[in-house]
Amino acid sequence: MKLAYSPASPYVRKCLASAILRGIDDRIELWTVPTTDPALAAVNPLSKVPTLVLDDGTVLYDSPVICEYLDSIGDAPPLFPAPGPARWNALRQEALGDGILDATQPRRREVALPQDEGRQQYITLQQGKVARALEVLEAEADRLGALATIGEVTIACALGYLDFRYPHEPWRPGHPKLEAWYAKVAALPAMTRTAPPPA
Repeated sequence: MKLAYSPASPYVRKCLASAILRGIDDRIELWTVPTTDPALAAVNPLSKVPTLVLDDGTVLYDSPVICEYLDSIGDAPPLFPAPGPARWNALRQEALGDGILDATQPRRREVALPQDEGRQQYITLQQGKVARALEVLEAEADRLGALATIGEVTIACALGYLDFRYPHEPWRPGHPKLEAWYAKVAALPAMTRTAPPPA
């Protein structure tokens, strides 16, 4: 398998962390490719990372689909629970973590542009989404495990991305339970081995 890769992408990190937890990371070749490269657009019309090219030429994108595929191979305990309440909870948490990323990644570009009123309103809107998501996660922190589900993996990658790109907007104040949980999982191999390079 070949994974279109950027070391700073939290969505790629989510896929790699999942592969490590599934014990199949040694089966993945990292393809470092810019999103402007025609070779990426040739296999993914969206020209985005992560994109996973399987050995038979099948192409999968993006992180929710790739992670579920990775969960279908390997012998480690699955990250996607069996159908039922636990699965819905894990998928909801995955959506919450992805939502934090969706609200923060585009904002990096916005702050580099002239700050007119519309752009400031957009940034404030995205900050509000993250703040509300963090409140939900703080309330659930006592029930989060050690990266046992795709939801927990995604949440950890989202918090790591906030540290990486927004150290000037610390998320820990007011979220002591979430902070304690993240401190534990951030030390696990799936997170330490996929940490983005220093900014």
